[in-house]
Amino acid sequence: MANLRFRKKSRLNRTTPFQWALTVMLTLLAAFMLLPMVYLFNHALKPYHELFLYPPTFLARQPTFENFYDLLVVTKTAVVPVSRYLFNGSIVAIATIVLGTLISALCAYALSKHRFVGKKWMFSVIIVSLMFAPETVQIPRYYVISQLGLINTYWAHILPVIALPVIVFLFKQFIDLLPDELLEAARLEGANEFTLFGRIILPLCMPAVATAGILIFQSTWGNMETSTLYVEDETMKTLPFFVSTLTSGLANSVARQGVAAAAGLLMFLPSFILFLLLQRKVISTMAHSGLK
Repeated sequence: MANLRFRKKSRLNRTTPFQWALTVMLTLLAAFMLLPMVYLFNHALKPYHELFLYPPTFLARQPTFENFYDLLVVTKTAVVPVSRYLFNGSIVAIATIVLGTLISALCAYALSKHRFVGKKWMFSVIIVSLMFAPETVQIPRYYVISQLGLINTYWAHILPVIALPVIVFLFKQFIDLLPDELLEAARLEGANEFTLFGRIILPLCMPAVATAGILIFQSTWGNMETSTLYVEDETMKTLPFFVSTLTSGLANSVARQGVAAAAGLLMFLPSFILFLLLQRKVISTMAHSGLK
């Protein structure tokens, strides 16, 4: 016990003034970056009369869950309840994460560990596609979805966002670090390509899988484009579309602001919780990808 205390004191004594200053600066920066999240939680818990106080207050003086109750009341008499939007959004997010991660990892594995004609050209096309603005592909996407007869289906939500070039690039950078000798040894033992991918590549790429899951979830959970462009049936739309309609079309910007604040918190919480659970994997992925 005494040795442990002596080691802690010796480490503190070896800390330079620059390291102390850097620690303090980073702590203050982290606290500053947390302010938007603190405000989001407090804004959703503010009673209606506190939402429009002047000067505005940062923290809720009388926290309440009334806004969440009002959120349920708003859709209680509607044809489509808020639970339906949540269900649609959850189904789409889960399916997109699973399929998007699997397809991106398979594509990256082929680009990283296999030789075939047009490999460099195909990877160059993926890199170039990172520069495309989302608006430039809206019409081609709608044409493909329409021709496939997927309007007003869950696939209309999933297919447009199932292939993300940044996820393919992330997986390729990670798989490039895996030694080729490991795969050759498994092939000598009789393993086929599916066995290599399922039992060697994916387990070793779990940090990249976690990072891909977070990125895909964020791009899908908050995506309103698919509900607006490819879905006309109200029962097939997702939560972001519902949130956008809470205050739109009203005669003033005051009504339903508390409901909108509660819905905004519901939109934020899943991404926040998912990141907290997988943050170590994300840091590991960034560290490994940066070594290349």
